[in-house]
Amino acid sequence: MDLGTIIPILDATLRSATPLVFVCLAGLFSERSGIIDIGLEGKLLISAFFSASVAAMTGSVWIGMMAGIVASLMLSMIHGLASITFRGNQLISGVALNFLASGITVVIGETWFGLGGRTPQLSGSGRFAPIELPGAATLADVPVLGPVYSDLLSGHTILVYLSIVTVALAWWVLFRTRFGLHLRAVGENPESVDTAGISVVRLRYMAMVIAGVLCGIGGAYLATGLAAGFVKEMSAGRGYIALAALIFSKWRPWYALMACLLFGFLDALGNRFQNMELFGINIPTQFMQALPYILTVVILAGFVGRAIPPRAGGQPYVKER
Repeated sequence: MDLGTIIPILDATLRSATPLVFVCLAGLFSERSGIIDIGLEGKLLISAFFSASVAAMTGSVWIGMMAGIVASLMLSMIHGLASITFRGNQLISGVALNFLASGITVVIGETWFGLGGRTPQLSGSGRFAPIELPGAATLADVPVLGPVYSDLLSGHTILVYLSIVTVALAWWVLFRTRFGLHLRAVGENPESVDTAGISVVRLRYMAMVIAGVLCGIGGAYLATGLAAGFVKEMSAGRGYIALAALIFSKWRPWYALMACLLFGFLDALGNRFQNMELFGINIPTQFMQALPYILTVVILAGFVGRAIPPRAGGQPYVKER
């Protein structure tokens, strides 16, 4: 396999992994605070829909992204209300949000555009444009380094680069700030945090706000950066894949990035080599495209080592009187 084949695969890996990174980090903050968030899929989907819809109507991708973030935040707050305030079952709440997002995007999409739940194709200022890094054109002809810099690292949208920055920021917030220390403590032992005079409810709601914003950005990239509009169920299980990546990474930001890149690589590999022959056996297209989902099942089945979640995860906190 030559460099001309490897670079397009790695380029597609970065693009495919970007929404996963944002959603995985959203789940990271949520679960570190003790809230299991199965609703990542629904927040990603509804954000993608409203981002594409508002971008199509206003012609501005930035206004579209803000609309997607607001929509994701609304679902996140509903999940917080059910899980934190009313102490409901967090798994059921998350699944309900996924169903809600799946239905509401089609109904509103058909009402607004009459395209069977799709939005019009986006172009121009309605999409995130690729950014050419400084010196990319100049270095393009340099052997090895040139193609890596100009074709692999350059030419992505701003949200691809932002995803890497967000991973570093998430690590710093969680492991180098007082807020991160309190948030991790809430996910492990909320009673001790409450005893110290810190509001468990406030911290968990703050985590849900962060999760909503990150899912909103991920959905905006999915519909206006990776694609050129919204189509029905376009999240295609990415929320569940991000959840599997979170478990695979053992709830750590940098490991989460590596896990998302792995899933992105499998997705890019499946799209690039839809028909492969290995040891004389023809591998069907469907198997190649199912590789990320197969890995998700393998991870969730526990075949890649035991992952220990935050101890208070999924448990509503009842303050002692």
